[in-house]
Amino acid sequence: MKNWIILPALLLAAPLFAAQGITAEDYLAFHFLSDSAISPDGRHVAYTLTTIDAAANKRVSSLWIVPANGSAEPHQISAEGVSSNSPHWSPDGTQLAFLSTRSGGPSQIFILPLEGGEARQISHFKNGAGVFEWSPDGKRFVALTRTGPSDAVSTRKSDVRHYKTIAYKFNDTGWYDDKRSHLWIVDINGGEHQLTSGDDWNDTDPHWSPDGKRIAFVSNRTGREYEQDFNQDVWTISAEGGPLQKISDHAFEDTAPRWSPDGQRIVFLGKTQRRQFAKLFVAPSDGSAPSKPVSPELDLIPTDLHWGVGDNEVRFATGTHGQTQIFKLDLATGKPTQVTQGEAAFHAFDINAKANEMTWLSSTFEKPDDLFISSLDGKDIRQLSHVNAKLWSDREPAHVERANYKSTDGLAIEGFLVKPLGWQPGKKYPLIVSIHGGPAGQYGVDWYHEFQVYAAKGWGVFFCNPRGSTGYGEKFERGIQNNWGQMDYQDIMAGLDYVLKQNSWIDEQKLGVTGGSYGGFMTNWILGHTNRFKAAVTLRGISNFISDDGTRDGAYGHEEDFKGFLFDDFEQYWDASPLKYAKNVKTPTLILHSDNDFRVPIEQGEQWFRALKHYGVDAEIVFFPRENHNLTRTGEPKHLVESLKWQCYWFERFLDGNAGAKPPDSLN
Repeated sequence: MKNWIILPALLLAAPLFAAQGITAEDYLAFHFLSDSAISPDGRHVAYTLTTIDAAANKRVSSLWIVPANGSAEPHQISAEGVSSNSPHWSPDGTQLAFLSTRSGGPSQIFILPLEGGEARQISHFKNGAGVFEWSPDGKRFVALTRTGPSDAVSTRKSDVRHYKTIAYKFNDTGWYDDKRSHLWIVDINGGEHQLTSGDDWNDTDPHWSPDGKRIAFVSNRTGREYEQDFNQDVWTISAEGGPLQKISDHAFEDTAPRWSPDGQRIVFLGKTQRRQFAKLFVAPSDGSAPSKPVSPELDLIPTDLHWGVGDNEVRFATGTHGQTQIFKLDLATGKPTQVTQGEAAFHAFDINAKANEMTWLSSTFEKPDDLFISSLDGKDIRQLSHVNAKLWSDREPAHVERANYKSTDGLAIEGFLVKPLGWQPGKKYPLIVSIHGGPAGQYGVDWYHEFQVYAAKGWGVFFCNPRGSTGYGEKFERGIQNNWGQMDYQDIMAGLDYVLKQNSWIDEQKLGVTGGSYGGFMTNWILGHTNRFKAAVTLRGISNFISDDGTRDGAYGHEEDFKGFLFDDFEQYWDASPLKYAKNVKTPTLILHSDNDFRVPIEQGEQWFRALKHYGVDAEIVFFPRENHNLTRTGEPKHLVESLKWQCYWFERFLDGNAGAKPPDSLN
């Protein structure tokens, strides 16, 4: 059932001129959606729209509302010039709470009356508000904010960083300070009081009970969170404060608590061993009995958990076979059922059981996210936004087709092939092989800006989900164990051989390879094991497991991927390191790395670059200031665009044979 992607509302009038392909600079014109939320009466949907202020080199978010029946166009309700996000309807639907920087400092909670008037600031946290939720009676919020001893100190005696725990940095947030995330109660008429505390743990993901008397949340209360202990648990606490009640009972991560509509049970995600796919568990909300597993058949990774219709249905999103779909699960039978259908990525969904409505954001390979609404069974679909329609009226996206095949040991692998834009039979075209990060992740029919740019440049693109990828069950995902650079490499190369055999238009003498993170590792690995490729771009890739394990944000931690801990067997880590095979590399290689990458530290790119130069390889390295591991997804807009232009420069030079290709930083 794919009719939802050909609804008349989705079709744009054919342009009277030849549309052009998508460019790297088009990123600056994209509109991005997040946070869909249905009003309590089911009549409106609020969402966040993010655009790029190219001159200021920043993203700006705003709040929008659209009628659920599509009877009017969306309209902005937040103030111009400041970022606002995370819309939350009040229980009576008369007000919208959100986070905003309009006070000039960190994000705070604001309330906007829907009948008109100015937004009113509710929270006044020194370090800003994070996740928050209305109380059922609409009189209070539970919110997260970060606090610590240094908040009481106006100036520090020293600017050194001093740590006693093995964990002291994280890629997204940088170097740790003394602040921890805790629950606070915020009255809508003023006043805040702290509900939880502690210097050795963080409290997260708070949710009110339906009667408003208790709050469920997640915390590792062992005191060893910063010693890489994984024992997160689900707890509840009275909204007035007091002792905690432990709900979950596993030695590993228990997360995402959601109250049943009657408040008698809490469903949550739990693990009974490291690297296991999270399973759904249910427990009495008073902690009077152990939790029970309710999803034995589920062999996927649930995310974005919602209690569904009635007392026995839970809904979630998950990646499966190159798509992201929304599922419902019957707690009585443990049987999961797919709700959404089609070659797309469905996510950021919300449900209103009384109104029989479900909203979601959805992207395809051809278009970024838009907002949709349907009945709870996934039917009667309406598109509520067309945020990039103006840009798309004169852009021609490339299309993807599946290219499924068997690996060298007979294992079924899903691949995807993109023809160059303007493809003509009888012509030969270069092909770029792209490898996803993770390795616990998946490629598929989602929106990938870089692939569209490659296709517009006249290059085909092949990508696949080798073992180690998610979306195919836990056994497939754990196929990377003791296997880095082995069968995953075979899976990718078997896919390349397959598409070459099936597509005579691919020029075997003009093959490129690229990838980021794990994809960067695999790019480096490939270069040391074959000379078939004429150009390579490796982004934030591992080159040396031994040094990476001691310097990245998650100290060590690869023991589940190998036969044991690093210090017990250096050889296995060195054998899996691309650096060991640098002497074999002949392929011209561009290395892109970020100054503040704490996930794959910058020294990994430096080691690879210097080794290649040592062995006479045509190699260049580009460092991006201020950026972390997420450069190509959440980096500064100008850097994100420039990263893509660097990739194109290298492939133009070595695949197209353009010796005059100019690097993006060229002064000429």
